[in-house]
Amino acid sequence: MTRIKTPEPWGISEKEVTPENIYMRRREFLGTSLKLGSAALAAFYGFSPFSNAWPLSSPDITPEIIASRYNNFYEFGVEKERIWEYARKLQTNGWKIEVRGLVKNQMTLDVESWVRKFPLEERVYRLRCVEAWSVVIPWTGFPLRLLIDQLQPLTSARYIKFTTFLNPVIASGQKKRFWEPWPYTEGLRLDEARHDLSFMATGVYGHPLPGQHGAPIRLVVPWKYGFKSIKSIARIEFTREKPETFYTSLSPLEYDFDANVQPDIPYARWHQICLIMAMPVRSQDFIYDETENRNFLSMPAECGYCMGRVL
Repeated sequence: MTRIKTPEPWGISEKEVTPENIYMRRREFLGTSLKLGSAALAAFYGFSPFSNAWPLSSPDITPEIIASRYNNFYEFGVEKERIWEYARKLQTNGWKIEVRGLVKNQMTLDVESWVRKFPLEERVYRLRCVEAWSVVIPWTGFPLRLLIDQLQPLTSARYIKFTTFLNPVIASGQKKRFWEPWPYTEGLRLDEARHDLSFMATGVYGHPLPGQHGAPIRLVVPWKYGFKSIKSIARIEFTREKPETFYTSLSPLEYDFDANVQPDIPYARWHQICLIMAMPVRSQDFIYDETENRNFLSMPAECGYCMGRVL
Protein backbone atom coordinates (compact mmCIF):
# COMPACT_ATOMS: atom_id res chain seq x y z
CA MET A 1 0.00 0.00 0.00
CA THR A 2 1.10 3.59 -0.63
CA ARG A 3 2.13 5.28 2.59
CA ILE A 4 1.74 8.93 3.53
CA LYS A 5 5.14 10.57 3.54
CA THR A 6 6.22 13.91 4.96
CA PRO A 7 7.33 16.07 2.01
CA GLU A 8 11.06 16.61 1.57
CA PRO A 9 12.36 20.17 1.02
CA TRP A 10 13.17 19.33 -2.63
CA GLY A 11 9.67 18.05 -3.38
CA ILE A 12 7.34 19.60 -5.95
CA SER A 13 3.82 20.36 -4.87
CA GLU A 14 0.92 18.62 -6.60
CA LYS A 15 -0.22 21.89 -8.13
CA GLU A 16 3.05 21.94 -10.11
CA VAL A 17 2.49 18.56 -11.74
CA THR A 18 2.37 18.85 -15.53
CA PRO A 19 -0.99 17.18 -16.30
CA GLU A 20 -0.43 14.40 -19.05
CA ASN A 21 -1.50 16.83 -21.83
CA ILE A 22 0.65 19.92 -21.33
CA TYR A 23 4.30 19.82 -22.19
CA MET A 24 5.69 23.28 -22.23
CA ARG A 25 3.97 26.49 -21.20
CA ARG A 26 6.35 28.68 -23.14
CA ARG A 27 4.60 31.80 -24.33
CA GLU A 28 3.32 32.94 -20.97
CA PHE A 29 6.87 32.87 -19.57
CA LEU A 30 8.65 34.18 -22.64
CA GLY A 31 8.47 37.90 -21.84
CA THR A 32 9.94 37.42 -18.37
CA SER A 33 12.48 34.79 -19.36
CA LEU A 34 13.99 36.89 -22.12
CA LYS A 35 15.11 39.33 -19.42
CA LEU A 36 17.07 36.68 -17.50
CA GLY A 37 20.79 36.12 -17.84
CA SER A 38 22.37 32.69 -18.23
CA ALA A 39 23.08 32.37 -14.50
CA ALA A 40 19.47 33.16 -13.66
CA LEU A 41 18.26 30.70 -16.25
CA ALA A 42 20.46 27.98 -14.81
CA ALA A 43 18.93 28.55 -11.43
CA PHE A 44 15.48 28.76 -12.97
CA TYR A 45 15.59 25.49 -14.89
CA GLY A 46 18.32 23.29 -13.53
CA PHE A 47 19.70 21.89 -10.28
CA SER A 48 22.18 19.49 -8.77
CA PRO A 49 21.17 16.89 -6.19
CA PHE A 50 24.15 17.88 -4.07
CA SER A 51 23.10 21.50 -3.67
CA ASN A 52 20.83 22.75 -0.91
CA ALA A 53 17.87 23.52 -3.11
CA TRP A 54 16.30 22.31 -6.34
CA PRO A 55 14.17 25.14 -7.73
CA LEU A 56 11.11 24.32 -9.81
CA SER A 57 8.94 26.91 -11.45
CA SER A 58 6.14 25.42 -13.51
CA PRO A 59 2.76 26.12 -11.92
CA ASP A 60 0.95 23.99 -14.49
CA ILE A 61 0.14 20.30 -14.55
CA THR A 62 1.14 18.29 -17.62
CA PRO A 63 -2.01 16.37 -18.58
CA GLU A 64 -1.55 12.62 -18.90
CA ILE A 65 -2.96 12.52 -22.41
CA ILE A 66 0.05 14.50 -23.68
CA ALA A 67 2.80 13.01 -21.51
CA SER A 68 1.68 9.52 -22.50
CA ARG A 69 1.31 10.25 -26.23
CA TYR A 70 4.71 11.85 -26.91
CA ASN A 71 7.53 9.59 -25.82
CA ASN A 72 11.10 8.59 -26.55
CA PHE A 73 11.47 4.82 -26.45
CA TYR A 74 13.70 4.05 -29.42
CA GLU A 75 13.36 0.32 -28.93
CA PHE A 76 9.95 0.80 -30.53
CA GLY A 77 10.92 3.34 -33.17
CA VAL A 78 11.44 7.06 -33.62
CA GLU A 79 7.83 8.19 -34.10
CA LYS A 80 7.32 9.80 -30.71
CA GLU A 81 3.58 10.18 -31.15
CA ARG A 82 3.14 6.45 -31.93
CA ILE A 83 5.29 4.88 -29.21
CA TRP A 84 2.31 4.45 -26.88
CA GLU A 85 0.78 2.12 -29.48
CA TYR A 86 3.90 0.15 -30.35
CA ALA A 87 4.92 -0.33 -26.71
CA ARG A 88 1.73 -2.30 -26.04
CA LYS A 89 3.58 -5.30 -27.44
CA LEU A 90 5.82 -5.36 -24.39
CA GLN A 91 4.66 -8.16 -22.08
CA THR A 92 5.62 -7.49 -18.47
CA ASN A 93 3.96 -10.35 -16.60
CA GLY A 94 6.58 -12.27 -14.66
CA TRP A 95 9.24 -9.62 -15.36
CA LYS A 96 12.66 -10.50 -13.97
CA ILE A 97 15.79 -8.45 -13.24
CA GLU A 98 19.19 -10.11 -13.26
CA VAL A 99 21.60 -8.84 -10.59
CA ARG A 100 25.26 -9.33 -11.47
CA GLY A 101 28.76 -7.96 -10.85
CA LEU A 102 30.30 -6.84 -7.56
CA VAL A 103 27.47 -7.89 -5.29
CA LYS A 104 27.33 -10.22 -2.30
CA ASN A 105 24.86 -12.59 -3.94
CA GLN A 106 24.13 -12.61 -7.65
CA MET A 107 20.47 -13.35 -8.18
CA THR A 108 17.41 -12.94 -10.38
CA LEU A 109 14.65 -10.77 -8.95
CA ASP A 110 10.95 -11.26 -9.56
CA VAL A 111 9.86 -7.64 -9.87
CA GLU A 112 6.32 -8.13 -8.62
CA SER A 113 7.54 -9.86 -5.46
CA TRP A 114 10.40 -7.48 -4.78
CA VAL A 115 8.37 -4.31 -5.18
CA ARG A 116 6.24 -5.46 -2.25
CA LYS A 117 9.29 -5.27 -0.02
CA PHE A 118 9.38 -1.48 -0.19
CA PRO A 119 6.93 1.18 1.02
CA LEU A 120 5.65 2.94 -2.10
CA GLU A 121 5.49 6.70 -2.26
CA GLU A 122 4.69 9.37 -4.83
CA ARG A 123 7.35 11.73 -6.13
CA VAL A 124 6.61 14.70 -8.36
CA TYR A 125 9.64 15.26 -10.59
CA ARG A 126 10.53 17.32 -13.60
CA LEU A 127 11.90 15.25 -16.48
CA ARG A 128 13.96 17.26 -18.95
CA CYS A 129 15.04 15.92 -22.32
CA VAL A 130 18.17 17.01 -24.21
CA GLU A 131 15.77 17.96 -27.01
CA ALA A 132 14.92 20.99 -24.84
CA TRP A 133 11.44 20.04 -23.63
CA SER A 134 10.38 19.13 -20.13
CA VAL A 135 7.45 17.72 -18.17
CA VAL A 136 6.48 17.55 -14.52
CA ILE A 137 5.13 14.11 -13.67
CA PRO A 138 3.94 12.29 -10.52
CA TRP A 139 5.72 8.94 -10.20
CA THR A 140 4.95 6.11 -7.79
CA GLY A 141 7.76 3.90 -6.56
CA PHE A 142 10.58 3.76 -4.03
CA PRO A 143 14.08 5.21 -3.55
CA LEU A 144 16.75 3.29 -5.46
CA ARG A 145 18.96 3.20 -2.37
CA LEU A 146 16.49 0.84 -0.67
CA LEU A 147 16.98 -1.70 -3.45
CA ILE A 148 20.75 -1.22 -3.40
CA ASP A 149 20.84 -1.87 0.34
CA GLN A 150 18.95 -5.13 -0.18
CA LEU A 151 21.29 -6.24 -2.96
CA GLN A 152 24.41 -5.59 -0.83
CA PRO A 153 27.06 -4.46 -3.34
CA LEU A 154 30.68 -5.09 -2.39
CA THR A 155 32.84 -2.25 -1.09
CA SER A 156 34.80 -2.38 -4.36
CA ALA A 157 31.71 -1.35 -6.36
CA ARG A 158 31.78 2.26 -7.57
CA TYR A 159 29.14 2.27 -10.29
CA ILE A 160 25.79 0.71 -11.07
CA LYS A 161 24.86 -0.23 -14.63
CA PHE A 162 21.30 -0.75 -15.86
CA THR A 163 20.26 -2.68 -18.95
CA THR A 164 16.84 -2.87 -20.57
CA PHE A 165 15.31 -5.75 -22.53
CA LEU A 166 16.44 -7.09 -25.90
CA ASN A 167 13.67 -8.43 -28.13
CA PRO A 168 13.73 -7.27 -31.77
CA VAL A 169 10.72 -9.46 -32.50
CA ILE A 170 8.43 -7.00 -30.70
CA ALA A 171 10.72 -3.96 -30.58
CA SER A 172 10.93 -2.78 -34.19
CA GLY A 173 13.51 -0.14 -33.36
CA GLN A 174 15.97 -2.79 -32.22
CA LYS A 175 15.38 -4.66 -35.46
CA LYS A 176 15.45 -1.75 -37.89
CA ARG A 177 18.36 0.04 -36.19
CA PHE A 178 20.31 -3.17 -35.81
CA TRP A 179 23.69 -1.40 -36.03
CA GLU A 180 23.11 0.39 -32.74
CA PRO A 181 24.48 -1.12 -29.50
CA TRP A 182 21.31 -2.75 -28.17
CA PRO A 183 20.17 -3.42 -25.55
CA TYR A 184 19.95 0.08 -24.12
CA THR A 185 22.22 0.65 -21.13
CA GLU A 186 22.76 3.46 -18.65
CA GLY A 187 24.69 3.96 -15.43
CA LEU A 188 25.25 6.06 -12.32
CA ARG A 189 27.98 6.52 -9.81
CA LEU A 190 27.02 4.53 -6.75
CA ASP A 191 26.89 7.63 -4.56
CA GLU A 192 24.44 9.20 -7.02
CA ALA A 193 22.37 6.02 -7.07
CA ARG A 194 22.15 6.12 -3.28
CA HIS A 195 20.99 9.73 -3.26
CA ASP A 196 17.43 10.11 -2.02
CA LEU A 197 16.29 11.68 -5.30
CA SER A 198 17.22 8.60 -7.35
CA PHE A 199 13.95 6.77 -7.76
CA MET A 200 12.68 3.44 -9.06
CA ALA A 201 9.25 4.08 -10.56
CA THR A 202 6.57 1.42 -10.93
CA GLY A 203 3.64 3.75 -11.50
CA VAL A 204 2.71 7.11 -12.98
CA TYR A 205 -0.33 9.38 -12.60
CA GLY A 206 -1.74 7.04 -9.98
CA HIS A 207 -1.66 3.82 -12.03
CA PRO A 208 0.94 1.20 -13.03
CA LEU A 209 3.48 2.21 -15.66
CA PRO A 210 2.23 1.69 -19.22
CA GLY A 211 4.64 0.41 -21.85
CA GLN A 212 5.64 3.80 -23.25
CA HIS A 213 6.70 4.98 -19.78
CA GLY A 214 8.96 1.98 -19.21
CA ALA A 215 6.80 -0.76 -17.68
CA PRO A 216 7.08 -2.49 -15.34
CA ILE A 217 9.95 -0.64 -13.62
CA ARG A 218 12.22 2.21 -14.60
CA LEU A 219 14.74 4.66 -13.20
CA VAL A 220 13.95 8.35 -12.67
CA VAL A 221 16.86 10.70 -11.95
CA PRO A 222 15.49 14.26 -12.03
CA TRP A 223 18.76 16.21 -12.02
CA LYS A 224 19.99 14.46 -15.17
CA TYR A 225 18.74 14.56 -18.74
CA GLY A 226 15.97 12.13 -19.55
CA PHE A 227 18.07 9.57 -21.41
CA LYS A 228 19.68 8.64 -18.07
CA SER A 229 16.29 7.51 -16.71
CA ILE A 230 16.37 4.08 -18.34
CA LYS A 231 13.09 2.25 -18.95
CA SER A 232 12.01 -1.39 -18.52
CA ILE A 233 15.06 -2.45 -16.52
CA ALA A 234 16.03 -6.11 -17.03
CA ARG A 235 19.53 -6.21 -15.55
CA ILE A 236 21.48 -4.45 -12.79
CA GLU A 237 25.25 -4.78 -12.52
CA PHE A 238 27.63 -3.31 -9.95
CA THR A 239 31.06 -2.42 -11.33
CA ARG A 240 34.35 -0.91 -10.23
CA GLU A 241 34.99 0.92 -13.50
CA LYS A 242 32.71 3.44 -15.17
CA PRO A 243 30.43 1.40 -17.46
CA GLU A 244 30.04 2.19 -21.13
CA THR A 245 26.46 3.16 -21.88
CA PHE A 246 24.32 3.16 -25.02
CA TYR A 247 24.89 6.80 -25.88
CA THR A 248 28.49 7.12 -24.72
CA SER A 249 29.37 4.24 -27.04
CA LEU A 250 27.15 5.44 -29.90
CA SER A 251 28.04 9.13 -29.83
CA PRO A 252 30.66 9.96 -27.16
CA LEU A 253 31.23 13.49 -28.46
CA GLU A 254 27.56 14.39 -27.98
CA TYR A 255 26.57 12.50 -24.81
CA ASP A 256 28.57 12.34 -21.61
CA PHE A 257 28.18 9.91 -18.73
CA ASP A 258 27.23 12.50 -16.09
CA ALA A 259 24.56 14.29 -18.19
CA ASN A 260 23.61 16.73 -15.43
CA VAL A 261 21.04 19.36 -16.40
CA GLN A 262 22.80 22.68 -17.04
CA PRO A 263 20.40 24.71 -19.20
CA ASP A 264 22.88 27.53 -19.80
CA ILE A 265 25.25 25.12 -21.56
CA PRO A 266 24.52 23.71 -25.07
CA TYR A 267 24.17 19.92 -25.00
CA ALA A 268 24.29 17.42 -27.83
CA ARG A 269 22.48 18.85 -30.87
CA TRP A 270 20.02 20.95 -28.88
CA HIS A 271 20.59 24.40 -27.44
CA GLN A 272 19.47 24.07 -23.82
CA ILE A 273 18.93 27.77 -23.27
CA CYS A 274 16.07 27.86 -25.77
CA LEU A 275 13.43 29.96 -24.02
CA ILE A 276 10.49 28.54 -25.92
CA MET A 277 11.02 24.80 -26.00
CA ALA A 278 12.45 24.65 -22.48
CA MET A 279 9.15 25.59 -20.85
CA PRO A 280 5.88 23.72 -20.46
CA VAL A 281 3.39 24.61 -23.16
CA ARG A 282 -0.37 24.81 -23.03
CA SER A 283 -2.63 22.37 -24.80
CA GLN A 284 -3.83 25.18 -27.07
CA ASP A 285 -0.29 25.44 -28.43
CA PHE A 286 -0.89 22.22 -30.37
CA ILE A 287 -2.39 22.02 -33.84
CA TYR A 288 -4.12 18.82 -34.92
CA ASP A 289 -3.41 17.73 -38.48
CA GLU A 290 -6.19 15.47 -39.78
CA THR A 291 -4.16 14.18 -42.73
CA GLU A 292 -1.27 13.15 -40.49
CA ASN A 293 -3.60 12.16 -37.61
CA ARG A 294 -1.29 13.67 -35.00
CA ASN A 295 -0.59 16.87 -33.09
CA PHE A 296 1.99 19.41 -34.18
CA LEU A 297 3.42 22.07 -31.91
CA SER A 298 2.75 25.54 -33.25
CA MET A 299 6.14 27.28 -33.11
CA PRO A 300 6.44 31.09 -32.97
CA ALA A 301 8.96 32.85 -35.18
CA GLU A 302 10.95 34.11 -32.19
CA CYS A 303 12.68 30.75 -31.77
CA GLY A 304 15.38 30.12 -34.35
CA TYR A 305 16.40 26.80 -32.81
CA CYS A 306 12.98 25.20 -32.63
CA MET A 307 10.91 26.70 -35.42
CA GLY A 308 8.94 24.05 -37.21
CA ARG A 309 9.75 21.27 -34.78
CA VAL A 310 7.12 18.55 -34.42
CA LEU A 311 5.86 17.62 -30.97
